[in-house]
Amino acid sequence: MKKLFWFLFFGGMICFQSLTLFGQNAVSEKDMQKIYEEIKTPYKYGLVLVPGDNSRKADCPTIFRKDGSWYMTYIIFDGRGYETWLATSEDLLEWKTLGKVLSFTNEKRWDRNQAAGYLALIDTDWGGDYHLNTYRHNYWMSYFGGRSDGYEQGILSIGMAYTEENPATPHEWNRLDEPVLRPTDADAGYRENTTLYKSFVVRDPAKTTGSEFVMFYNASGDSVTTKGWTERIGLATSDDMVHWKRYADNPVLGHHRGITGDAYLQQIGKIWVMFYYGAFWPEGRNDAFDRFACSYDLLHWTDWTGDDLIKPSEPYDHRFAHKPCVVKWNGVVYHFYTAVNTDDQRGIALATSRDLGKSDLRFAKIE
Repeated sequence: MKKLFWFLFFGGMICFQSLTLFGQNAVSEKDMQKIYEEIKTPYKYGLVLVPGDNSRKADCPTIFRKDGSWYMTYIIFDGRGYETWLATSEDLLEWKTLGKVLSFTNEKRWDRNQAAGYLALIDTDWGGDYHLNTYRHNYWMSYFGGRSDGYEQGILSIGMAYTEENPATPHEWNRLDEPVLRPTDADAGYRENTTLYKSFVVRDPAKTTGSEFVMFYNASGDSVTTKGWTERIGLATSDDMVHWKRYADNPVLGHHRGITGDAYLQQIGKIWVMFYYGAFWPEGRNDAFDRFACSYDLLHWTDWTGDDLIKPSEPYDHRFAHKPCVVKWNGVVYHFYTAVNTDDQRGIALATSRDLGKSDLRFAKIE
């Protein structure tokens, strides 16, 4: 009986401490509602950047600002694989394509047919200047790559690219010789031992996680065999942007089925806001939509349970409205996302917190 007593006592204490820890890390419902009111974008402006050729697909915008102008990196799938491009704008509404920054290579590299890039170390202050920070005199970009051709085929891993040159000019970025995270790594759990997708790296000088650099990335693994396709968001940390260590309690955000992916972070006061997209959940839902979660420490996330930030509603995004990149500028929230119609045509669309009217459909064509 004494053994049973102490077993129950210590078991209860562990449960109490776990609940207390969770309670301390959870963001209150009141604060979640405040965040939602701050970031919501109910007004769809329309498509702002689309391929001139319907066989090509534009995807995954990332926004930064330099020398008084705005810039967007995005990826293009052309049948062979992904390449990363750069565009510019003066007003966040009209965009002009400048050229490529990560291209296919004919070398026998691990990433010769796939190079889908996402800028790293962007200023994360909500309503800030959205400049790109440097580390060791370089600008940085994470990307997923692979040697197989086709739409996200073969083994996809995460690599790092860097440049000392002006990131606002189109030029080929340098790449590390090998991936920094692979689905075949010994420490890749069963939830991420198949494929790694989009990543987003933030700088946290406070070292909340113990390291200065924090990467959020999409991953799928053996769990796809039990509940259909499942993709979740994991976390890795680094002290030098080159060597990365997975968080032991991955994933940090996920749902029981479908996709939870494409994290993009901003910091509003003391709260980190993770914009992300969901797809094929809850049960019976077959579209893709943008949502958010909040955290104090980058490790424990409180998921928003209210309305979607963006969901399909227009002819150009009738199938998917997803993959967010959200900035606040001059009092207006600009929510860029990937729009997919019923013909599987993909382009970059925009929704805002203020009614700016509708796009006149004079899209920035990609040559």
